[in-house]
This record gives sequence, structure tokens and C-alpha cells, in this order.
Amino acid sequence: MFARSAVRTLQSAQPFKQSIRRYATEPKPSGSGNTVLIASAAVAAGAGAWYFFSSNPGAAAKAEAKVKDAASSVTGAAAKAALTGGDQGFVSLKLDDVEIVNHNTKRFRFKLPEEDMVSGVTFTSAILTKYKPADAEKPVIRPYTPINDEDAKGYMDLLVKKYEGGPMSTHMHDMVPGQRLDVKGPLPKYPWTANKHDHIALIAGGTGITPMYQLCRAIFSNPADKTKVTLVFGNIAEEDVLLKQQLADLENTYPQRFRAFYVLEKPPSSWAGNKGYITKELLKTVLPEPKEENVKLFVCGPPPMMKAISGPKTSPKDQGDLVGILKDLGYSQDQVYKF
Repeated sequence: MFARSAVRTLQSAQPFKQSIRRYATEPKPSGSGNTVLIASAAVAAGAGAWYFFSSNPGAAAKAEAKVKDAASSVTGAAAKAALTGGDQGFVSLKLDDVEIVNHNTKRFRFKLPEEDMVSGVTFTSAILTKYKPADAEKPVIRPYTPINDEDAKGYMDLLVKKYEGGPMSTHMHDMVPGQRLDVKGPLPKYPWTANKHDHIALIAGGTGITPMYQLCRAIFSNPADKTKVTLVFGNIAEEDVLLKQQLADLENTYPQRFRAFYVLEKPPSSWAGNKGYITKELLKTVLPEPKEENVKLFVCGPPPMMKAISGPKTSPKDQGDLVGILKDLGYSQDQVYKF
């Protein structure tokens, strides 16, 4: 389930010959092939452009050959887009499939430019999505963490909860297969290596589970990684618990190394787990002690949860001060990471 294959990256800093990519556009009228777009490494690097990774050795050489055959068909606006590497590094991906997960969450599957490509999103990294409302001066940009295995070929899955008044989540929930979304990445987060910590704790709320699940895949896909993992996952109701089956599979497969504690604000009468909110008492009971050697806590969730447990993250590059419950329990700033 979590096995990974070796991939070769196409860095924008490499020579143009090694960096060109082929993107298929909408089919032309009968008798003409797909337009082949050229991504210039030199120009794209200056624009902060981003490239997908190819798991097929020699793919760049094949793409270059097709570019030579089809370059004459790239004209006008298409040629301009090709030579600039797209709009500030964003790549347009076609929505291939939509799955309703629950009353306010959907799983979106986007096709990659090539069937044999992997997204290039590494463990503990995210992507940016962009969409410009017709009546807005500036585009809406939001980060998401893909939930598919990192070596999945030809597609990328996003799990998106619709928030009232949320422009990006509302836009995506209105999308239908065949429409496109601009995507950019990967955006590295916490650099993970096997056995970096003896024990980690993941404190998540709602869709904040996605980077936690990504980190779990990094750990449990590697037989050499023996890290222990404790998850505390808060939600409003039982149907809001995302990736429930995947988490249950981890508990059943690694009972000595993975434990999950669920908290529901509005539980059913049959609920035997924790009720209300994630509290200091619960965290004190289930988390590794702050005095334990080599422990790390990760937090991700809606703003009210972040404020209460760890304090908000100031910016992508500034974790902000550690406050709230974790501070009160004696954890230090360097023991906590906010996704």
C-alpha cells in the first residue's frame, strides 16, 4: 500500500534538454495531433516555475523529440505560455473524478500531464491551488496536502472540506470533471528522515488530518523506520472523521506503534470515545511526556483549535510563539511543529 519507487527529478536548474516537459492540451480537429508545450528551464526558473517529476527514465529525451516534431504547431498565446513555463509556475491540471466523502467533504482526483508521471510531492510537503473569481482583483490561493501515495502515477488526490464563505473550497466543490485548476508545488514542510524522533504525537482537527496522514505514510512505508506515533483527532461529528479506514488499517497493522484517540464535539449516544473538545487533561494523559528524550509534536487544524493548543503559525516561514495547552504542559518551542 505504501511502497515507493525511485524517481528521477527534472530540476529547473538543469539544462533545457533535461527539463522540457510535454503537456497535452484539448484535442485539435481531426487530422492534427496534440499541441506540445515547451517549458523553458531558464525562463521558468526566473519565474519561480515548478515542474512535475517523471518516474520514466528517458522521458525528457522523448519529450524533446516530440517538441522538435510539433514545435511548428505552437503559435501565438500557446507559444508564449510554453516559453514562460506557465503563469508564475502554476500548472493547469484537469479534474478527472470527484468522490463525495461526507456531507461537506469531497475527494478530487486531478490528472497529471502524463500517465507515467508522479506528482513530485514528497513526504511532509504541500501544494498551492489558485483560482481567480470573475469579480475579484486578485486570485485566491490556498494550500492543500495530497492524500495519494507519493509514487502514484498519473494522478493527484486532494481531500477538500467545504467551509461556509471559503472561496477556494466553495469553488472546488462546484467543479465537475473536465474543468481545470491551477496547481503549484511542492512546498516543503518538516523535513522527515527515518527514526528522526523516537515518538511523535499528531494533534489534528478536521482536514488538518491530511498532513498527519502524509507523515504516517512516510513512517510506516519505511521498514527501517521504528518511530512510535500517537494521534489525537478532533471532529464535530462521527461522519466528519476523515480517512477513518486508512487510520484503522494503521492501528490494526502496527498496534504497538500507532495509537489513535478520537474526540467528537457532538457524538452519537453510542459513542465510547472522548467527547467535547481536545482538552489539556486528555493530552496530558495520552501524549509522550515533554521530558522524554527525542519527542516531537505536530499540530494542524482550524484556527480556534490551533489557538487553544499551540498558538497560530505566524507565516509559512515563522512558526510563531508556542502558547496554549502545550506550553502549559511543559513542552518547549522546538518540540512542537505547526503545519
